[in-house]
Amino acid sequence: MPDDNSQNLISGGHLVAKALKAEGVEVIYTLCGGHIIDIYDGCVDEGIEVVDVRHEQVAAHAADGYARITGKPGCAVVTAGPGTTDAVTGVANAFRAESPMLLIGGQGAHTQHKMGSLQDLPHVDMMTPITKFAATVPDTARAADMVSMAFRECYHGAPGPSFLEIPRDVLDAKVPVDKARIPAAGHYRASTRSAGDPEAVEKLADLLVHAEKPAILLGSQVWTTRGTESAIDLVRTLNIPAYMNGAGRGTLPPGDPHHFQLSRRYAFSNADVIVIVGTPFDFRMGYGKRLSPDATVVQIDLDYRTVGKNRDIDLGIVGDAGLVLKSVTEAASGRLNGGASKRKEWLDELRAAEQTAIEKRLPSLKSDASPIHPYRLVSEINDFLTEDSIYIGDGGDIVTFSGQVVQPKSPGHWMDPGPLGTLGVGVPFVLAAKKARPDKEVVALFGDGAFSLTGWDFETLVRYDLPFVGIVGNNSSMNQIRYGQAAKYGPERERVGNTLGDVHYDKFAQMLGGYGEEVRDPADIGPALQRARESGKPSLINVWVDPDAYAPGTMNQTMYK
Repeated sequence: MPDDNSQNLISGGHLVAKALKAEGVEVIYTLCGGHIIDIYDGCVDEGIEVVDVRHEQVAAHAADGYARITGKPGCAVVTAGPGTTDAVTGVANAFRAESPMLLIGGQGAHTQHKMGSLQDLPHVDMMTPITKFAATVPDTARAADMVSMAFRECYHGAPGPSFLEIPRDVLDAKVPVDKARIPAAGHYRASTRSAGDPEAVEKLADLLVHAEKPAILLGSQVWTTRGTESAIDLVRTLNIPAYMNGAGRGTLPPGDPHHFQLSRRYAFSNADVIVIVGTPFDFRMGYGKRLSPDATVVQIDLDYRTVGKNRDIDLGIVGDAGLVLKSVTEAASGRLNGGASKRKEWLDELRAAEQTAIEKRLPSLKSDASPIHPYRLVSEINDFLTEDSIYIGDGGDIVTFSGQVVQPKSPGHWMDPGPLGTLGVGVPFVLAAKKARPDKEVVALFGDGAFSLTGWDFETLVRYDLPFVGIVGNNSSMNQIRYGQAAKYGPERERVGNTLGDVHYDKFAQMLGGYGEEVRDPADIGPALQRARESGKPSLINVWVDPDAYAPGTMNQTMYK
């Protein structure tokens, strides 16, 4: 074969790989297809790892997970038609979760446009509503330029996904290197970090200094912006109780005097100043109705469109969570001791509410019943986690239980789908987390229904030798939906369309070369988890849980009322 470099020619796939390299992408997640293989060839030359999975949804979820773990955008590459449509759910999940990733999809050749070529679909039209940017690469010389443009758009406002389709003839064609625009690393994106309006920052500092009962919710954007230290400094300096949700979990370690979890509703009903950081007033917040109407409400967010949406606010600040919180702390420090000294009674009041909630569920947390109570399972998992354990929740009712009990011990060590509520993220998130941070232990809790959606990529974890501790809370049901059906239609119709077979996921793991174990006695949970950890393999501990126990969060869902 002739040496194209000697002729100074480069293909579209190699231009794409150069642009990925410039962005710092270390791995692409993919399922092969004839439309996209020149990108693989380019990635080999650029030293970018190609990780092949068994379903395109997994590739897209893994790219999303990679972005969350590393702080760099993830990338998935899929073929045209069904390859791209299979990835839609992963892109949509990243869109709602504000996760920066690029999906590259194949497309039929320009020369066959509208002729009915293999796997031809209007991908851009389909992807536009669920991305921040969606386009076709029109010419080989523009391939790297368009990739850099897509990455740039991922960071416009709150982060999110972009999509590019590349026609096969554009990708495979070769052009002179000097005719192609190849953006240099670090030279095609500006900083998007804003410390917010200085006047608004001063006003917030003043509010917090004079507040008697302040509370703050630290949402996913605290981790997205890597603002953990600033958040910790603010709550400790000003003595403010902090609640955490989404990827913001783990900002404060369990046991920290400012770490609160179970008294959030009480706090939001009684606080005089409530600061919401990086969390929209969506269904998780009761669309803002769960905040006291008498409280002064402040919202901080990367996206102007989110601030004040669904609920009136007293102050809105658009900016980087970490920089805004740092500026507020600096503005408040030294003023009346930042108001910190007068808040002991408020924190004691909230701690008492926390203790009441813990004591209410303590019998379930320690239950020796069989089938196993889900509270006992998630309590055992919480005790099992170390400071290096990244926890992943993939499920409905069982993960709702875990949200009340499991407390990650470090920042960036909690992963869940986010507000789209997508089941099936668990295995791809494990793939991404273990690939990006092989030094970390990964612990994943699955509902049996959720695992079924993408569980075949357990084999991918075996193939790439990515050990993790997996637990299936198995009640042979889609229990979150079952509860709603029972509530709406009565017990005689609660089992319509939501009952699964009694699947032995431990044997499934063994069949694919991993470690598997079955647990029916709650006393065996802890030892089984330890054996999975020591196995050094991808593992599934199949825990049979009580199908008639429902999480409070499931029973309180407004869609069932």
